Amino acid sequence: MVAGQQVAHAALEWIGTPYLHQASRKGAGTDCLGLIRGIWRDCVGQEPVAPPPYTSDWAEADGCEVLLDAARTWLVSRPDNTFESGCVLLFRMRQGAIAKHLGIVTAVGAHPRFVHAYSGHGVVETTLSAPWRKRIAATFEYPKGVK
Repeated sequence: MVAGQQVAHAALEWIGTPYLHQASRKGAGTDCLGLIRGIWRDCVGQEPVAPPPYTSDWAEADGCEVLLDAARTWLVSRPDNTFESGCVLLFRMRQGAIAKHLGIVTAVGAHPRFVHAYSGHGVVETTLSAPWRKRIAATFEYPKGVK
């Protein structure tokens, strides 16, 4: 796996990047998937595939777990939703809804935090509070990099 501290440091460098749907460029614009993709490029190497175009509601209408399936394909699953610095978090924004938001853990312990991108705010670091924790659908690590 890529070292967690390396991933967390890379995520922090994205803070302040504006939100831009389907984008993935540090400083220019990104959405939550673009953030995960950009950190892949920073820490792992070339992206294995380019995502197809997607809407902001993802696959809500048909209930397909598109993002969860992709994460399971390209990232390394962690058991029991445990996390440490550098882990990728996948969230369900509503109970029973598909998983459709991503972030990177930047700090653990008494005051855990994560970096994520969302509309109206861009890339920010947020406290991983109880309301956020209950939304975690799955946790992952990046695979071993080529960098």
